[in-house]
Amino acid sequence: MATAATSGLRFRPARVVVRRDGPLGGYESALGRAGFRYVAGADEAGRGACAGPLVVAACILPPGRAGQIDGLDDSKVLTPAVRERLYARIVRRALAYTVVVIPAAEIDAYGLHVANLAGMRRAVGTLAPRADYALTDGFAVPGLAVPSIAVWKGDATVACIAAASILAKVTRDAIMTGLHDRWPDYEFFAHKGYITPAHEAALTARGPCPEHRRRYVNVRRAMGQVVAASDNEVVGLLDAPAEPLGETA
Repeated sequence: MATAATSGLRFRPARVVVRRDGPLGGYESALGRAGFRYVAGADEAGRGACAGPLVVAACILPPGRAGQIDGLDDSKVLTPAVRERLYARIVRRALAYTVVVIPAAEIDAYGLHVANLAGMRRAVGTLAPRADYALTDGFAVPGLAVPSIAVWKGDATVACIAAASILAKVTRDAIMTGLHDRWPDYEFFAHKGYITPAHEAALTARGPCPEHRRRYVNVRRAMGQVVAASDNEVVGLLDAPAEPLGETA
């Protein structure tokens, strides 16, 4: 049975029980039976990157067979070609979806997690039709205008969250590929802003470009700033990333 934490309006529908090993769409179906017509999933891409934006997406899929998309899964386990195909299907079938792009400067100004939460609120809050319930991946999002539940590994177990993860990932990858034209020395098209040996070498040799996040330890070091081991503002790459460092899929 899934474990989840409530957020937003602190409302948990009565007797909604979903098996984690059940098919995608189980959460949405259970919430539909509880009276919630429009169930949104929200997820982000780019938490673990030290360059480029954070991209947050929210998505409402239609109920029943119309919302079943073959191959839907966590965006990180899919190949780029499969993600592109699924992106097109999601856009065609979704009742509503939004994508919010949070630039590196905003992440530096407010912090990664604060910016992430703000992006989730913005993405869910601007859906039309308006969501009746929201499912978020991994952590609760306080301040949503609708009741919500955080689902551990939701991008692999909840259809609307998986759809949101693909929307966010494909959008962000396209942005990072475009940034390569402006900053070719860093080869953003290859690693999408995550840390790889080649990216680290370019960062060390050339210093950061405007797309690098100044709060991150490796970026600070490349700028010649001394990072104290006791600095509690930075752990690894500032905040514990949701995605493994170096991931480029």
